Amino acid sequence: MFLYQESDGFLFNSDAHFLYHFITQFRPKGTLLDIGTGCGILGLLCARDFPVDVTLIDKQHQNRLLAEQNARVNNLQADILCDDFLEHEFSEKFDTVISNPPYYHEGTDKSSTRSVTLSKSAEHLPFAPMVAKINRIIKPRGSFLFCYDAKQLPMLMHTLHEHKFTVCDIRFVHGTAAKPAQLVLIHARKGSRSLCTVHPPLIHFSGAKESDEVKSIYQKTRTYSIKCKIS
Repeated sequence: MFLYQESDGFLFNSDAHFLYHFITQFRPKGTLLDIGTGCGILGLLCARDFPVDVTLIDKQHQNRLLAEQNARVNNLQADILCDDFLEHEFSEKFDTVISNPPYYHEGTDKSSTRSVTLSKSAEHLPFAPMVAKINRIIKPRGSFLFCYDAKQLPMLMHTLHEHKFTVCDIRFVHGTAAKPAQLVLIHARKGSRSLCTVHPPLIHFSGAKESDEVKSIYQKTRTYSIKCKIS
């Protein structure tokens, strides 16, 4: 899949690939919403590989243009919205909600580029208001799949429980087997009573090389990035 990205903007990284691989285990269907879609990588991969009606939302105008271009060049269908997720009035409820949200916490150094800061800093899409809004627009027993900074896990679990989401699946991502987890992948369902499955860790690097699983993930996503300039 060809994906145009703004050369001076936020560029997707391994987080998006790892989250998409996690999402595929649950085979989404029906209606799907991708929050903070950026260039559209997550939602468009779902549109490519699963029987879903996809809606993408991002409050940055240049991201909407990129997502529209990427849907067009890959011959994929998606409803693409340019609006603040927390303020947008949705006309439907969704079976699945996915997001690679901004999760850099307060005090983390910020980029001098505003578009990058909007895409990385949690103050621009705080987790608690986001989950509260998702709770209102997701169907009963609908799935919310996302990634986040692993160090903030207590806050994530508390917030999800407060809004009646059950964490059904969780997987930690480590740079190497000897390093603490950097990223956590979570599958939560509204109103579920399931116990939580803690999946084996995903190890990014084995020595100086990417692990066999990571290589396999990139082979399955099959994305090719094209840097461009949005006027």
